[in-house]
Amino acid sequence: MYNSVQGKRQQDSMSWAVVPRLLPYLWGFRYRVGLALGCLILAKLANVTVPVSLKYIIDDLDQSQQVHMVAVPLALVLAYGALRFSSVFFGELRDALFGRVAERALSLMGLEVFNHLHRLDLEYHLTRKTGGLSRDIDRGTSAVSFLMRALVFSVIPILVEVAMVIGVFVWHFDLLFVWITLAAVATYIFFSVIVTEWRTEYVRTANQKDSLANTRAIDSLLNYETVKYFNNEAFEADSYSRHLQEREQAKISSHLSLAALNSGQALIIAITITIMMLVASNQVTLGLMTLGDLAMINGLMIQVFIPLNALGFVYREMKRSLADVEAMFSILDIQPRVQDKANADDLPLNADGVRFHNVSFSYHGDRPILRNVSFVVSPGKKLAIVGSSGAGKSTIARLLFRFYDVTDGSITIGDVDIREVTQHSLRSHIGVVPQDTVLFNDTILENLRYGETGASQQAIESACDHAMLGGFIAALPNGYQTKVGERGLKVSGGEKQRIAIARTLLKKPRLFIFDEATSSLDTHTEKAINESLQTIAKNHTTLVIAHRLSTIIHCDEILVLDKGEVVEQGTHTQLMAQSGRYFSMWQMQHRSNT
Repeated sequence: MYNSVQGKRQQDSMSWAVVPRLLPYLWGFRYRVGLALGCLILAKLANVTVPVSLKYIIDDLDQSQQVHMVAVPLALVLAYGALRFSSVFFGELRDALFGRVAERALSLMGLEVFNHLHRLDLEYHLTRKTGGLSRDIDRGTSAVSFLMRALVFSVIPILVEVAMVIGVFVWHFDLLFVWITLAAVATYIFFSVIVTEWRTEYVRTANQKDSLANTRAIDSLLNYETVKYFNNEAFEADSYSRHLQEREQAKISSHLSLAALNSGQALIIAITITIMMLVASNQVTLGLMTLGDLAMINGLMIQVFIPLNALGFVYREMKRSLADVEAMFSILDIQPRVQDKANADDLPLNADGVRFHNVSFSYHGDRPILRNVSFVVSPGKKLAIVGSSGAGKSTIARLLFRFYDVTDGSITIGDVDIREVTQHSLRSHIGVVPQDTVLFNDTILENLRYGETGASQQAIESACDHAMLGGFIAALPNGYQTKVGERGLKVSGGEKQRIAIARTLLKKPRLFIFDEATSSLDTHTEKAINESLQTIAKNHTTLVIAHRLSTIIHCDEILVLDKGEVVEQGTHTQLMAQSGRYFSMWQMQHRSNT
């Protein structure tokens, strides 16, 4: 599913269907946008009338010279200056009015993308490439900003200004000037469209290579320790260099095609203005036009081609921006596989006890992970799940937390199918200490408080004491304000796990899931924490996924998984007496410890 969505970015033609999707972000500010458009029209009107006022100034001065009476047409000069100022003033006022609209719309869109990414299921986040995704979002938001300004303040106003100039030509001059102008505008637009379509593939390729290079760099930095473990700095540099070279070649092709486009547009402008000035100069010598008319034609042609040149730029950038916005909107088009039902209720606060009934599951259809798994965890009891790597232990925790939905069977909490309740209420009910703990690049205090954002200092300290973390924090120079670094790299694996345990205790969930929560701890600390957790988890339904069997001998029941199936079930004493799979695992661990 996700590959098909990403494949849309590779299409040869870019869709203009994204444009209507921008309008809702502007609709809430429609009155401010209307005022901004009004200011823009006034600015364009002032722009077009500047050459007209210049014509009358020149004609007035020319007539005064013919009768040897040179007088400055003061009113016309003042009007000329006022028009010049008005065009700038109304343009600045337009920008001031629309600036807030654009920034607010971008904030709303950024928040929507952020919330949507958090709504997507775990499968998407396990397969996404962080660097490329980040670059797609950055380019997409920048492109949205450009498209909003271009659509509202460039395309329509440019066409209006060209229409105004042609109207002046029709009213004041020979139709020959109108036909030359129309032919030039049509040629310019046709050339811009054709060449822009040709160079679109270069732009898209450059963006793709840029995303690949960025993804490679971020992946390498995120795996900094692995790179060091295998002395592969040179390998990473060579790989990144290859990506940069591909990006460089794509960018060069993009720049060369842009140079060809700009040169062609400049040639069309130069030829058109030359023809217009030759015709106008000839009519001046024949007495059919005045010097003021010649100056006005020159000014109006500049007024035509300045916005027309901007139109070429706008079209080029709109094609590029459409590709970037399409890539970002394709993220919003991705639908999570795990969704709340339309009439989903909250999980009752008093719901307790877990039941798996004939649960089967596979991440991909051709590789089943769980096969008809059934078990019950009675309210307030503790169930341990053990088995070899790949047996499906962590998958059970993911299904209970509803990162995925079961393929067959059902999971209930307090006799309520978890697919019938909201994900938010379900996950509020459950506290998870994962096997691999990742911390935010912030202080220890803020990482702890993430379990309960409004927790008091007393509650935080109590949770730390239960997680055997208080002494460690007290020994730090900055205490709770110590920074843990990106992904918690500045603290050890055991310290990260203790922070994770304390953070989960602050959440005060009704149901605990410990997914090998003490695997990175030394034996002494593990024993102390387990004793503390037994006290905390007393009267709480608890699911423990464990590798070291010595930590779960006091559980009310132990489930043994093998290749996704329940092969044994019972207490530690009962399983040892059976001399089966659990007994073999116990003997093996006991021998390795001795």
